[in-house]
Amino acid sequence: MKKEIQFSLIYRDMWQSSGKYVPRKDQLAKIAPIIIDMGCFDRVETNGGAMEQVNLMYGENPNQAVRTFTKPLREAGIKTHMLDRGLNALRMNPVPADVRQLMYKVKHAQGVDITRIFCGLNDTRNIVPSIKWAKAAGMTAQATMCITYSKVHTAEYYINLAEQLIEEGAQEICLKDMAGIGRPVMLGIIVRAIKEKHPDIIVQYHGHNGPGFAVASMLEVAKAGCDVIDVAMEPLSWGKVHPDVITIQAMLRDAGFLVKDINMKAYMEARRMTQSFIDDFLGYWIDPKNAQMSSLLVGSGLPGGMMGSLMDDLKGMHSVINTNLKNKGESELSEDELLVELFDEVERIWPMLGTPCLVTPFSQYVKNAALMNLYSRSIDEKPFTRMDPAMWGMILGKSGKLPGKLAPEIVEIAKEKGFEFYTDDPQVLYPNELDRFIKEMKENGWDRGRDDEELFEFAMHEKQYREYMSGQAKEQFNKDLLERIEKAQNGGNGGPAKHFSAADKRAILHPDAEPIQAGVTGRIIWDLDYIDKSCNPPFGKKYKKGDWMCGVQAMGNTFIDNVTAPYDCHLVAVDKEHGTIVNKCDVVGWIKK
Repeated sequence: MKKEIQFSLIYRDMWQSSGKYVPRKDQLAKIAPIIIDMGCFDRVETNGGAMEQVNLMYGENPNQAVRTFTKPLREAGIKTHMLDRGLNALRMNPVPADVRQLMYKVKHAQGVDITRIFCGLNDTRNIVPSIKWAKAAGMTAQATMCITYSKVHTAEYYINLAEQLIEEGAQEICLKDMAGIGRPVMLGIIVRAIKEKHPDIIVQYHGHNGPGFAVASMLEVAKAGCDVIDVAMEPLSWGKVHPDVITIQAMLRDAGFLVKDINMKAYMEARRMTQSFIDDFLGYWIDPKNAQMSSLLVGSGLPGGMMGSLMDDLKGMHSVINTNLKNKGESELSEDELLVELFDEVERIWPMLGTPCLVTPFSQYVKNAALMNLYSRSIDEKPFTRMDPAMWGMILGKSGKLPGKLAPEIVEIAKEKGFEFYTDDPQVLYPNELDRFIKEMKENGWDRGRDDEELFEFAMHEKQYREYMSGQAKEQFNKDLLERIEKAQNGGNGGPAKHFSAADKRAILHPDAEPIQAGVTGRIIWDLDYIDKSCNPPFGKKYKKGDWMCGVQAMGNTFIDNVTAPYDCHLVAVDKEHGTIVNKCDVVGWIKK
C-alpha cells in the first residue's frame, strides 16, 4: 500500500518570508474558499508568530482575522495550525506564564487546531509547559525542533531531542528547517529514527527554499516516513519562501507516494487573488530580492522568514557605513557587497555566541550583532561593543540554555560589564501579569472580548494594542503606505507601480474623513487666524459645530460663500489650497469627528 503524504499550505509564512505584512481580514475571507477548492491541502497555517502583531500594526483586530480565516477551513475538514514561539509565544521577547497559558484557550476557541511550539535554543524547558497547556485547552501539541547545520546540531542531537519531547507528551513532531540549510540525508536519518520508534507520531517537515536544499530534503523525509510536508504556492513560492505544491506533488507522486490531486482552476484563481493582495498594498513591503534563491545562505544559515526585515535593516545601515568609510578615505560598499559582508560576519560570530538556531528571535539577535560589528568596524571600534539588552539576555541564559559554548572573549566582555549568567528555568524571570492587564482594561472601559481574546491580545502585544486602540497604528501605517506609493510613482522599488491622485492619497491617509464643498465659484480663503507664514491650511484645528472654516471670495475680495463646521470636527486634509480658484460643488477639504 502506498504511503500517503499530506500537504500543509503555509499561507502565513509565505507572507512573512516575503515582506512585513499579511492580508487583511476581508482578503483572508476571499482566499479561504479558493484554498479549499484546490482540494490538495489537509492543513493550512492560519496565524501565529508575527501575523497577529502586524495585524495590530496596520490597525486591524487580529482576533477577528483569525476567526474569519479558520472558520471556513475547519468547516471543510482542513486542520488549522499556528506558529508558537514557546517562551516568547507570539512575540519577540519572553511572555509571562499566565499569558502563555491563556493563549491556548483563546486560540482553540478561535478555531485553531494545532500549535507548532518551538524554541530557537531547542530548550525543552521552554516547550514542555506549552505542550501541557495546549493539550489541556483541547489543541494538538506539535513539538518542534529547529533545524540547523553545525558541529553541535547533529542527527543524534535531534533524535535525542525528539525522544525527550515525545516523552513529555508531544502528539506530533515538526522539523522546522527555517533557513533550509538542513542537509537532506541528515534530515532523512532523523525522521526515520523517530518513525521507527514511534510509528503513530505524526511528523511534519517545514523547509524554506532559500539556499536550495528544500526539494531534495522533502524527498528524503518522505522516503523516511514523514507524514505532512509544508508547501507554498505562486506568486509567493520559491525564492526564500517554500517550494511550490505543484512541484512537490509531482515529485512525490512519481516516487510512488499517494498525494492528492490539485484543482488547477482553483490554484490559478488563488494565484491571481494572492497577486491582487500584493498589488493592493502588501507588495509595498516586499523586497524583490526575496523572490531569489541564494547559496550565500548555506554559510550564514539565516532563515527565509526574516529576509524581509533583514533587507530593510541593511538599507538603513548602508548609507551610514558608507559615510563612515568615505570619511576614512576608504572605498564605499555596494548593497550586495555589504550583504556578503553581513553573511560572512554572521557565519563568523554564530559559534562565538553559543550557536543558537537562527530563528526568531535569535536569528535577529545574531544578525543585529553582526550588523553592529560591521558598523563598529567602519569607525574602528572593537566588535561586540553595541549589543543591546535583548542580545545579552540570550547570551546570559535568560531565554534558555545555549546549545553550544560561548567564546572566551564573549564571556570576558560579560564579566567586564558586571553581567551574571543565569542557569535556572527562564520562565521564573517573567512572573504572571494578567491581573495588571485586567485592571487596566476595566479602568479604560475596554471589553475583554469573546473568550477573553482582547485581554490576551493586550497582554501579548501591549504596545501595539495600545496604538491600535488609539488609532495611532492605523495613522502611522497609512503614512508609511503613502510614502511607499509615492516612492513607487517616482521610479523607486517600493512596490507595484500605480498612479494615485490627491484624492486617492487622502483616502489612504484618512479613510473615514468626510468632504466639505464650495457652494459657489470663486477664490478659496482658509481660516485666516490659523494660516501659517506659508499659507498652509490649519490641519488638525478643532472646530465646534457652526464655526467658520473657510470662505469663497468673488472679485473685489467680497465673501460670497461661507463654509461652517457641520458638527464638532477637525480638518485633516484639503483638496484646494488657500487662494486657488474653485468651482461650485468642488470638494475643498476633508473633516473628521
